[in-house]
Amino acid sequence: MYSICMNEQKPFYITTTLPYVNADPHVGFGMELVRADVLARFKSLTGHEVFFNTGTDEHGQKLLDDAKKAGEDVKDYVNRFAKEFKGLSSLLNVSSDIHYVRTTDTHHESAAQEFWKRVSDNGYIYKKQYQVKYCVGCELEKTDSELVDGKCPIHPTYELQLIDEENYFFKFSEFQQPLLDFYAKNPHFVVPDFRFNEIKAFIERGLEDFSISRLKSKMSWGISVPGDDTQVMYVWFDALANYVSTLGWPEDSAQFEKFWINGTPTQYCGKDNLRQQTAMWQAMLMAARLPNSHQVIVNGFFTGEGGIKMSKSIGNVVNPYDAVAEYGTDAFRLFVCKEVSMFEDSPFTIERFAAAYNSNLVNGLGNLVSRTLTMAQTYDVDISDLRFPVFADIAHPAYERFDYAEVTTSLWSEIADLDKYITDTEPFKTFKVDPDKARADVHHVITGLARVSVLLQPIMPSTAEKIAELIKKREKPSEPLFGRK
Repeated sequence: MYSICMNEQKPFYITTTLPYVNADPHVGFGMELVRADVLARFKSLTGHEVFFNTGTDEHGQKLLDDAKKAGEDVKDYVNRFAKEFKGLSSLLNVSSDIHYVRTTDTHHESAAQEFWKRVSDNGYIYKKQYQVKYCVGCELEKTDSELVDGKCPIHPTYELQLIDEENYFFKFSEFQQPLLDFYAKNPHFVVPDFRFNEIKAFIERGLEDFSISRLKSKMSWGISVPGDDTQVMYVWFDALANYVSTLGWPEDSAQFEKFWINGTPTQYCGKDNLRQQTAMWQAMLMAARLPNSHQVIVNGFFTGEGGIKMSKSIGNVVNPYDAVAEYGTDAFRLFVCKEVSMFEDSPFTIERFAAAYNSNLVNGLGNLVSRTLTMAQTYDVDISDLRFPVFADIAHPAYERFDYAEVTTSLWSEIADLDKYITDTEPFKTFKVDPDKARADVHHVITGLARVSVLLQPIMPSTAEKIAELIKKREKPSEPLFGRK
């Protein structure tokens, strides 16, 4: 049906953003992590050498403030939540060779300082006194035009702070034309197109230099500015450097060259990270004279009840640990790929999750596997000639567009077709009068099920493996793959 060319595949680098560790994880980051993992698995299955990065962002004013409110030492506070985020990789069955970076890691801190030095040596950092409104939730400066009723629309529960001090600044204003030129040369740099248009419009309105440090006497929780121990790095300048520090940069030039320079460095992020990932970080790379990212994929938000953005600050989040405990890892993975818009905001409620679980898995895939393998075993169907296809030969091309909804919808159409084939041919009736035909009909369905198991590998890896093993043993499941909830 499909075929992916596997000759001379470039090394592939994929990273999520680094979530802020000021509260328990929520399903929004779980979605980002799963979707990045689906892409990593797809690339690995189609012949790429993959470097997959995730981690935690652990500096900044918000963390310091929240730790004080909790009455904890900030390091202990950070470690407690970082453990929960790191556990998501196991919870969501993320590729076993994933790399995990913490911005409090010793190597990351030294790499961030080296990055600062290079940007400074190239003439893009200066110091000045300034006054600005600042959203601690976003860790970003805010202009009046970005506020709604004097509040940040993304973090309305936070009071804006007024920063009035002498800090270091990054010459962002000098990168308006270089960024526009870069976008023009790379027309698929941001996915989807409407997010690309959004950031281009932002750049075209003109750029202002932004502060990249804070006085250590006011905000001590950060990486010291090289050569000035009275200042610490602004959290975004520090955190964004993780995308190269995780590769061992600057010491490990071979790995950096393989995956960043000669590979295709790709970043997943939420729409609230659009400016940071596609403009600020790209300008910083230019200033450090390092190659830009290859592509940035931008997700929408999960919304809670009433269509309100799911947010830690609002308190309407769903914890992925709770969702997985009830319905299982692969059910969550399928939901965020099949039932959720790839690029627009989508609602997440347990009721909606449960309905999709029962429809897609209990009544759909699970039922098909059970009835097919029960007949295969009962009717002694010979499957010695059965061969599982190679994933790269049948992978859906929508993977290359990051449209997992199209991938999974197509796959579930195949599942429905197999189910209909059983309904139409009724081998359980035919076997009484024509056993050979009944066995041939069941063999046809098992062959299709083998194909389904291969196609499931990036989306539902554990389920794919279970189905393949059951087919090879021609063994019906001892219990339902997906129990009814």
